[in-house]
Amino acid sequence: MNVVIPEKKVFNKRQIAIYAIIIVVCIVSVIIGFCVQFYARIDIGRLIGFESKSELGKKTEEQIELLKSEFDQIFTNRIENGEGQDNKKKDDSKPLVYTNIEGNSSKLNSYDIKVHIPYINIDNEMIEGYNKEIEDFIGKTSDILESQNKNIIYTVEYVANVHNDILSLMIRSNLKEGTSAQRVIIQTYNYDLRNNKEISLEEVLRIEDINSSELQGKIKNEISVEQKKVEDLKNLGYNIYSRDVTSSSYKIENSKEFYLTNDTLYIIYAYGNDTFTSEMDLIII
Repeated sequence: MNVVIPEKKVFNKRQIAIYAIIIVVCIVSVIIGFCVQFYARIDIGRLIGFESKSELGKKTEEQIELLKSEFDQIFTNRIENGEGQDNKKKDDSKPLVYTNIEGNSSKLNSYDIKVHIPYINIDNEMIEGYNKEIEDFIGKTSDILESQNKNIIYTVEYVANVHNDILSLMIRSNLKEGTSAQRVIIQTYNYDLRNNKEISLEEVLRIEDINSSELQGKIKNEISVEQKKVEDLKNLGYNIYSRDVTSSSYKIENSKEFYLTNDTLYIIYAYGNDTFTSEMDLIII
């Protein structure tokens, strides 16, 4: 009997190259899947070597000053970008953020009110907590409507945006009562739609690849410059809100009020949140 030994299969260089490419692609896919799973989100283009197109952190001083001067115009009382999030909605017929209470009312010598109070349209326990907080603006409006002869001016406005699966909502209220100082309050809510949790400024900086040490230096420098202006005005006899440049409230981990759009990050230090003043500082990235 003749025993036939099968020939040993020999792979040519082309086959070896193809198998090698397949193996590399599989390994990269596993790594990317791991990163997405355990690090919430990642810029895939940045991961594989392509430069990100984000304008965050790339603005000139002229662009930053223009954005600061146009800050009042940002409050459009709607969500600017919220497409593709229908599965998160509590009410499918309405936007992800919509105006819940809207109205103008005035009474001579008593009040002048203009409000647009938002509602976050997501079925989630944490979001319900946000909406409960936002109801405070409704309560304040009701109190003012019941007031007499106080000459109150009260406005509430908002803007919202979704970028990189982060819902960002900013609300501004403006209160002027009689001869009292004007008070401006800024409240922001930032929510990670992908992981159903609140997201911090530190996390946003990591996701957007913004150097936190450089940003911390920028915050310190800009607050110091503003305080120097205050001191100069005080020397001229003006009564202006003073900043404590050594305060821990300016640390990134303690900076709670921020608003994220597709190409801009606003960090807001609204001193009216804690006292009667309209003074605030904007750090724009």
